Amino acid sequence: MAATPLPITSPPPPPTPPLPQLPTAATIRSLTAAGNHATALHALSSLSAASSSHSAPLDRFALPPAAKSAAALRSLTAVRSIHGAALRHDLLHGPTPAVSNALLTAYARCGDLTAALALFDAMPSRDAVTFNSLIAALCLFRRWLPSLDALRDMLLEGHPLTSFTLVSVLLACSHLAEDPRLGREAHAFALKNGFLDGDERFAFNALLSMYARLGLVDDAQVLFGSVGATDAPDGGVVTWNTMVSLLVQSGRCGDAIEVLYDMVARGVRPDGVTFASALPACSQLEMLSLGREMHAYVLKDTDLAANSFVASALVDMYASHERVGAARRVFDMVSGGHRQLGLWNAMVCGYAQAGMDEDALELFARMEAEAGVVPSETTIAGVLPACARSETFAGKEAVHGYVVKRGMAGNPFVQNAPMDLYARLGDMDAARWIFAAIEPRDVVSWNTLITGCVLQGHIRDAFQLVREMQQQGRFTDAATEDGIARVDEEPVMPNNITLMTLLPGCAMLAAPAMGKEIHGYAVRHALDSDVAVGSALVDMYAKCGCLALSRAVFDRLPRRNVITWNVLIMAYGMHGLGDEAIVLFDRMVASDEAKPNEVTFIAALAACSHSGMVDRGLELFHSMKRNHGVEPTPDLHACAVDILGRAGRLDEAYSIISSMEPGEQQVSAWSSFLGACRLHRNVPLGEIAAERLFELEPDEASHYVLLCNIYSAAGLWEKSSEVRNRMRQRGVSKEPGCSWIELDGVIHRFMAGESAHPESTLVHAHMDALWERMRDQGYTPDTSCVLHDIEESEKAAILRYHSEKLAIAFGLLRTPPGATIRVAKNLRVCNDCHEAAKFISRMVGRDIVLRDVRRFHHFVDGACSCGDYW
Repeated sequence: MAATPLPITSPPPPPTPPLPQLPTAATIRSLTAAGNHATALHALSSLSAASSSHSAPLDRFALPPAAKSAAALRSLTAVRSIHGAALRHDLLHGPTPAVSNALLTAYARCGDLTAALALFDAMPSRDAVTFNSLIAALCLFRRWLPSLDALRDMLLEGHPLTSFTLVSVLLACSHLAEDPRLGREAHAFALKNGFLDGDERFAFNALLSMYARLGLVDDAQVLFGSVGATDAPDGGVVTWNTMVSLLVQSGRCGDAIEVLYDMVARGVRPDGVTFASALPACSQLEMLSLGREMHAYVLKDTDLAANSFVASALVDMYASHERVGAARRVFDMVSGGHRQLGLWNAMVCGYAQAGMDEDALELFARMEAEAGVVPSETTIAGVLPACARSETFAGKEAVHGYVVKRGMAGNPFVQNAPMDLYARLGDMDAARWIFAAIEPRDVVSWNTLITGCVLQGHIRDAFQLVREMQQQGRFTDAATEDGIARVDEEPVMPNNITLMTLLPGCAMLAAPAMGKEIHGYAVRHALDSDVAVGSALVDMYAKCGCLALSRAVFDRLPRRNVITWNVLIMAYGMHGLGDEAIVLFDRMVASDEAKPNEVTFIAALAACSHSGMVDRGLELFHSMKRNHGVEPTPDLHACAVDILGRAGRLDEAYSIISSMEPGEQQVSAWSSFLGACRLHRNVPLGEIAAERLFELEPDEASHYVLLCNIYSAAGLWEKSSEVRNRMRQRGVSKEPGCSWIELDGVIHRFMAGESAHPESTLVHAHMDALWERMRDQGYTPDTSCVLHDIEESEKAAILRYHSEKLAIAFGLLRTPPGATIRVAKNLRVCNDCHEAAKFISRMVGRDIVLRDVRRFHHFVDGACSCGDYW
């Protein structure tokens, strides 16, 4: 697909509707009420100019609606102009403080709390609306305790409290979790003064939300279950919606669904807000069938079906279940003129989260160019990862300029997106500069930078950031207009996203000690029961070679999803335990927890391949569509080819490839087939596979290396040399072998034959001693692993210092007797190192766990868990 242009330049503003020759205060009020805020401000400007020439009066009735329009447009400049006009025309302080009240609210909504507070202090007279505006402004800026101080001043001055006052006060109390007594006192005050009586439900709904935010969800449910909650006029649909929403936000999605069913059973008709609140529960519970049931209900109601907010929730629900096609059909069913920003955002983010980056970018370009919908912070945060990943989109850095032009660069929610963009592009310096400019930094900002470090392989930096985010009273660098300043910053505690980000880094490094630290934190902070964190822990322990711990975490999880099952099935397969993997697969099928998907079958087929379970693997392959509705994708075809190829049934494997549609989708299958040809030293079929791969992936070094291996094993040195020359001509280089071992939280890396490690001399000397002992006990180097036509003694010398042998030698030197040696390698372990590890495990009486790019090898007393079938 061609690169999708971004709408870098903003569209021209819409033409201003014509105004009457002499606008009045009534004109401004009607324009503001109709949502024509820019036109309302234009009318005020005309009226102000006319007032200056004494042809028309500017009165205090025109200013409050104009201030409301300025606040709606988030135009601080307009608010200041209105303030100035009020001062020039002596309209700021009149019989009532209406103008000052409107300006106070407008300043707050435009982000200038200082101006709002100064205006409040300068007011000669205040009424209940003034204090309501002040309390709401303080809450807007999360100044919870000062908002309660303002409430006390309001009571001292004798102003009556209204339901609007109480709503703001309850919001403040809901964020003071350290003292829930304040919230209960507010509840008692509401009861005593009759705020919960009658038909008005604002205060009641605010009480429900307060108890939920304080973590007192049981109290909210008791309150909801009271008589007044369910017998309100019109069925109290807003109250029902509030209860559904707060239960979903509190993670009690099952309870939320029960409330929804109870609501319908009592004859209360769900509205758009009901479904927009309830559909996220389907995503959390992974209940696609329930989401479809809600969708069916919506389709029966014309108003609901055309509701853009409901459509947004449906799109998000389908996208979270990886049903992007269904999400797009919902999007398309809403006519273009009725698509609100939230619906566009849901579809753009759905594409981006599914990795359909070009589709996300194309829709992003359309939303403004064709539909005239201006992107929001959510849009930018959702589309920037797609910009970073897309290979067809060239102007990646220019997107940051687009964000600046849109005036969003200072928004913390948006700042995280460019930081993520630069991190994905590998420019960690730019990412850190953006991070330094964010103030205050919340857990999302920290997680974004930590994720960038993990993506770039800077695992130690990621762990250092986690330590920094938790330090109290520390000073950090922050960008200011004058450069870099030192500012104090509050500590931030890692959450489940932080742990899910770090754990793959531990798995990547095969560093179980680091992983155990994270596991301990998760247990201490009650995060280990989270299904996503639990799945990441299962994966981490499995990839670190700690299969027993992986299974223990799996068994303790209160709930498992398809990812959790897939991870453990894959782990058993990688460890050569095919029987256990298939037993687990069968248990998954029999359970109601998760339905097998494509990844499940990839894991199960890989397990069969690694363990030589050919018949069971082929049975799964041929029955997965019939029994489980899983289509045989190219990756699944490649798994079947691998099963047959490892078993030496190359003709059958070739037939499967021939049945596939020719093209790029055959790459994985041909690659598996070429590996099988190397294993069984089949030169003719290996040449066919290699030539196909050279056409499809001419710059992939592993294809050339495998063909060189086939030729070298057959003694065809001239052909092997030709392949290496072909690599040089194309500028293709083989990835150097690298092995590493974690000791005391430090990763030690070794390259074949290198001497960069600080203890290289000692390690080489120990490897020499091990080599001689192995030779004395009958070990013979497998020189077929060396691709060069040189003397056997020279080949043996090269093999002696392969990276995995050096890492094992270092582990033997630096770990206590009897400790298991855990080594990871970035490539497939060679035949000679595999044989050497068996000898070493028996000689020194140590268990050795070696993880290569494909699987695990457990060496115990001279034998490997793979049974030499790998």
